[in-house]
Amino acid sequence: MTRSACTLLLAYVSLLPGTAFAAPAQPPRPAAAPDPIVFVHGWNSDGSIWQTMASRFRADGVPSNRLDQWTYDTAQSNTVTAARLAEEIRRVLDRTGARRVDVVAHSMGSLSSRHYLKKFAGAAKVDAWVSLAGPNHGTTLANWCHQTSCVEMRPGSEFLSALNSGDETPGAPRYATWASPCDNTISPRDSVALAGARNTTTDCLDHSGLHEDRKVYEQVKSHLG
Repeated sequence: MTRSACTLLLAYVSLLPGTAFAAPAQPPRPAAAPDPIVFVHGWNSDGSIWQTMASRFRADGVPSNRLDQWTYDTAQSNTVTAARLAEEIRRVLDRTGARRVDVVAHSMGSLSSRHYLKKFAGAAKVDAWVSLAGPNHGTTLANWCHQTSCVEMRPGSEFLSALNSGDETPGAPRYATWASPCDNTISPRDSVALAGARNTTTDCLDHSGLHEDRKVYEQVKSHLG
């Protein structure tokens, strides 16, 4: 068959009812990798407290190399911890190639991570921020401890007054807090909630129960997206 005859035949076939030429199927795009999660523990603790929550994230498909159970010296000032957190987040971003991280904090870890967001331009590097039982407006229990970090946790402290002045949830990150009505470590109980955040009251859980509870995990996972 000559080239001209072949061309005419193809043109004729294309006019027949129901004739269609489908475009080649494109391979599915790979799913975007989730933001790395940097876990920030509270006073007198370390990164091991996140074992339960981190294992749940892994079971739900988050790669281990994107789960950072960071440990720091809890006696030092929260301003110092915030500077160390800035270094840690920079390392995580460099290692993973991600543009931003999610931060999940427990108790006093909420304060240093908020200071990082507010004073170290961290809001540009954090997509979502979570506070579990954070003494965001102080806790009277800190009156019994005299380490620098404890003094900063006292209601009305100079550190907290500066941290809570102006916008409590600055920048673009999605802020969320979780507080338990049965948490005897945080006093007053309304210390956790922040203006501009999604504030959730949990079931009756103790202070450590917030990072162990399955329901809280599912809510945190949903918030991180």
